[in-house]
Amino acid sequence: MLKTHSCGELTKKNIGTEVTLAGWVDRRRDHGGLIFIDLRDRGGIIQVVFNPETSKAAHKKASGMRSEYVIQVSGKVASRQKGTENLKLATGEIEVIADSTEILNPSKVPPFYINEDIEVDENLRLKYRYLDLRRARMKKNLQLRHRVVKFTRDFLDGKGFIEIETPILTKSTPEGARDYLVPSRVHPGKFYALPQSPQQMKQLLMVAGVEKYFQIAKCFRDEDTRADRQPEFTQLDLEMSFVDEEDIICLIEELFIALMKDIRPDIKVVQPFPHLSYAEAMRDYGTDKPDIRFGMKFQDLTDIFTKTEFSIFRKVIDQGGRVKGICAPSCASYSRSQLDELNKFVVSLGGGGVVTIALGSESGSLDKLKLDDAKSVVTKFLSLEQIKQMAQLFGARAGDLLLIIAGKPKQVDNILSELRLEMGRRLKLADPELFSFAFVRHFPLLRWDEEAGRWEAEHHPFTSPWEEDTALLESAPEKVRGKHYDIVCNGYEIGGGSIRIHKSELQRKIFRLAGYSDKEIDERFGHMLEAFQYGAPPHGGIAIGLDRIVMLLAGEETIREVIAFPKNQAAVDLTFDAPSSVSPEQLKELHLRLREEE
Repeated sequence: MLKTHSCGELTKKNIGTEVTLAGWVDRRRDHGGLIFIDLRDRGGIIQVVFNPETSKAAHKKASGMRSEYVIQVSGKVASRQKGTENLKLATGEIEVIADSTEILNPSKVPPFYINEDIEVDENLRLKYRYLDLRRARMKKNLQLRHRVVKFTRDFLDGKGFIEIETPILTKSTPEGARDYLVPSRVHPGKFYALPQSPQQMKQLLMVAGVEKYFQIAKCFRDEDTRADRQPEFTQLDLEMSFVDEEDIICLIEELFIALMKDIRPDIKVVQPFPHLSYAEAMRDYGTDKPDIRFGMKFQDLTDIFTKTEFSIFRKVIDQGGRVKGICAPSCASYSRSQLDELNKFVVSLGGGGVVTIALGSESGSLDKLKLDDAKSVVTKFLSLEQIKQMAQLFGARAGDLLLIIAGKPKQVDNILSELRLEMGRRLKLADPELFSFAFVRHFPLLRWDEEAGRWEAEHHPFTSPWEEDTALLESAPEKVRGKHYDIVCNGYEIGGGSIRIHKSELQRKIFRLAGYSDKEIDERFGHMLEAFQYGAPPHGGIAIGLDRIVMLLAGEETIREVIAFPKNQAAVDLTFDAPSSVSPEQLKELHLRLREEE
């Protein structure tokens, strides 16, 4: 090798040792007679001293070195002079006195500073991702990701799982998002699809008798990007035979507790993980991925406002809408400009605005609250008893602020959920040193798609209904519960799974409810239905978003920061300039022709 040691592994124990190092020039400082270079490699940084009295040749070469030059240095490890130590570096008490050096490759001036953690336009970072990945923060994220994957593999291996790779080129089947299609050259007019998940293949592995499977799987979905979503992503995928929901939930809880202890022992983890029903999550937080590090639960005020003369809310209620709110602690003193900010925030989410009620009392007790103590544009439509009733529902105190939204039920839940998170951020209610995992369970099996005019799976069409609800599939599909469970953490869904259907007739019935004809079912899913007729065992599994959990562990705000070569927010790979045009010859070879723009 071109080096005997990594820069970061040298310690005071190496003083007097002859070493050869290789890496990048992080910084260069010319102090007249002496030249100091901070040499960086993956392992860390160490100071190298070029002294003309030690080696004129090495000193001369160092005078021509600049940031990001790739160099090799040989010399002796020495203790730094007293008073010159750099305690910010792990190697800050030692240095290397250079005897010889070589420039292995010079470097152009980088488009941004690599040795400083400063804000850089993301598109510029992604264009020069190979430079961005040299930065300390990004190297740390890549190493963290490696540790998470290795720990997970070792954990599951210890539990008797085997890792099996599944195909990337497969068949297009509906799984909730658009497929990425790949044209076949040897079969003109036919296409492969990139898998949205290995869902069907892992179920077939259960039919094959594997019993315990896992995979660090690449998945592809042609959908709009966002902070925690990419066109291609990585998930921990696992499946087990002869299990029920509790078996999988207990396994995943054990995995995450062990993972957190190993990777981030400094972080607090709530144990055991709480369980919420889907109905509870939607009632209290308006989302199936709640951040439960703080309270501020929803309260439904529809019945109260039904008995008022506040025409704006009455009209919403008469049209089937709901009125809900949250209580922001100690925010009754918000200024007019602060309240206007909150109103603009709600409007930006598509709402009509937010009604606020500031609760105050000279005595500090709501028991002695007077009507004049409640400051709001709606108090003239409310009685003192109605205000006290609302305060009681919220468990509010004097000095709190009620934030109330009215609209269609789903719209109210979505807006109030975002408003709750916004208030949590403003008031710093969520402990950043706490990981609050929770399981959300008892989802409805199906939901009605108004636009398509048919039922569709809440999770995916392979989820098993509760046995006691199967009789309702034809008479009352909306009442059927699914054996579906999500795991959430700090407001993110990081995984979802279910007990699967393993009998052909029940699976066919679900497909029919989703609007597929028997012919379409056989064309798209015939392989699955046939497999189930050859002794398919009861089975279930889960998929964990690896990118999301690493993002949370790294304290980053987007998964792009923990993926080596991500796409930007427009789903463009700026490093390789993809997607890109292809030659007419390639299109002809694939039997494709582009439609001319009109």
